[in-house]
Amino acid sequence: MNQDKLFIELEKTINSLNAKTISKERMSVLQPLVDYIIQKRGQKEEIRLNFICTHNSRRSHLSQIWAQTMAHYFNVDNLSCYSGGTEATAMFPKVGETLTYQGFEILKLSDDQNPIYAVNYSGNKHPVICFSKTYDDSFNPDSGFGAIMTCDSANEACPMVVGAEARFPITYEDPKAFDGTEQQSEKYLERSIQIATELFWVFQSVSEA
Repeated sequence: MNQDKLFIELEKTINSLNAKTISKERMSVLQPLVDYIIQKRGQKEEIRLNFICTHNSRRSHLSQIWAQTMAHYFNVDNLSCYSGGTEATAMFPKVGETLTYQGFEILKLSDDQNPIYAVNYSGNKHPVICFSKTYDDSFNPDSGFGAIMTCDSANEACPMVVGAEARFPITYEDPKAFDGTEQQSEKYLERSIQIATELFWVFQSVSEA
């Protein structure tokens, strides 16, 4: 594992995750993604994962960042993570606040209506570049990728994701429902921990295959 290269607080967050909290039903939802990564890895092919949600503002960014981090943690090389939406809005600020609390270092690279962020998990690796975009934006791969649908509405709105060679409906409840409430911070952290835990299990399973 590459734990020594992770930021210390982030490593503590990962070490606190408990994959035993994942139900068997949920593991069956995640298993096809495990199988896909194992197959690509066995064929020594580049692995591209595009996490897709309606607005590319919350769940898809959390999933992209945690997937790239867990791939590094478990030494799953030659893997690149992306995110996109069926429309572009902006990465919601609470996402960055939550990830910073969990140990990531985030640099805001632009300050317009759709800011660009560099999300760092290690001082020795390229940051994850995050901004809201459509899934077929030129920043993302146009073919040969796995499409992970992180919300039901995007899954329903995209019966076909152009360029995807595989599709995985791995959906999460939207923390947006708690925006402006006293539970907002708690619910964003809860969702981030769920996504981190499930992707920990995914990449641990890949590394042990």
